[in-house]
Amino acid sequence: MPAASLASSAAQSTSQSFEVRPLSGNVGAEIVGLDLSRSLNDSDFARVHKAHLDHHLVVFRDQRITPQQQIDFSRRFGVLQIHVLKQFLLANHPEILIVSNIVEDGQPIGLGDAGKFWHSDLSYKELPSLGSMLYAQELPSEGGDTLFADMHKAWETLPEHLRNAVEGRKAVHSYTARYRDGHNAENWRPTLTPEQLAQVVEVAHPVVRTHPENGRKALFVSENFTTHIVGVPEDESRQILAEVYAHSTRPENVYRHQWQDNDMVFWDNRSLIHLATGCPAHLRRRLHRTTIQGTAPY
Repeated sequence: MPAASLASSAAQSTSQSFEVRPLSGNVGAEIVGLDLSRSLNDSDFARVHKAHLDHHLVVFRDQRITPQQQIDFSRRFGVLQIHVLKQFLLANHPEILIVSNIVEDGQPIGLGDAGKFWHSDLSYKELPSLGSMLYAQELPSEGGDTLFADMHKAWETLPEHLRNAVEGRKAVHSYTARYRDGHNAENWRPTLTPEQLAQVVEVAHPVVRTHPENGRKALFVSENFTTHIVGVPEDESRQILAEVYAHSTRPENVYRHQWQDNDMVFWDNRSLIHLATGCPAHLRRRLHRTTIQGTAPY
């Protein structure tokens, strides 16, 4: 359906009755009573958008949606990004990345080590992600939690010596950083072709970015993709980043999401970094992720 028709359809949709309930702590809210299999009208969409900006993360409970419905809803927020690992994209729906530890016929069906280190999705792109939507398909009976750290709060509470060290600086982000340092031993991430490598050229972004919608500053570095601070000696850069990472992920900055069946979590990659805690290898886990393109950090 053309975008204009989608917008017209959304505007005419019947309003739904739902609640936005803040979670404990400073990050996250759950949205209860909203059915994402139905097109949201403009008023309901505005409430969801506001909740996402206010809380940085929203959990849509008890959703039963198709891949196309996940894609359509995600597109309400912007252009969708296609992951470089094409072999892990959902058949006939390349906008969806399969995040899974399941192996079939000796081959992984999805990205098995997604979220192994703290990161903001696609920070290694010139236009990093605005946000990601992760929809539970199959959950393990134990483990599998996801942690989210508030990078606004991390910046606002950063010790003065670190503030002085990073403010006004840029840092380099690289998709292949963990390939190079030996952390791909389990071979969850296939060797990239020259064509794929051309899609993930290193980029430099501000260490401290300004959120384009709420105007707040946030740290924008992570242990997964950030390699170094531009113009700072290597040893000094490594030490500064290590201190920043440790501060950013202190317990008071972190929300732990314990997945429930049919959860879809939508988080703001401009405000948060996240980490997958993992689960026992014999327990199956599968989720579907869409990723929305943002703007150039400043």
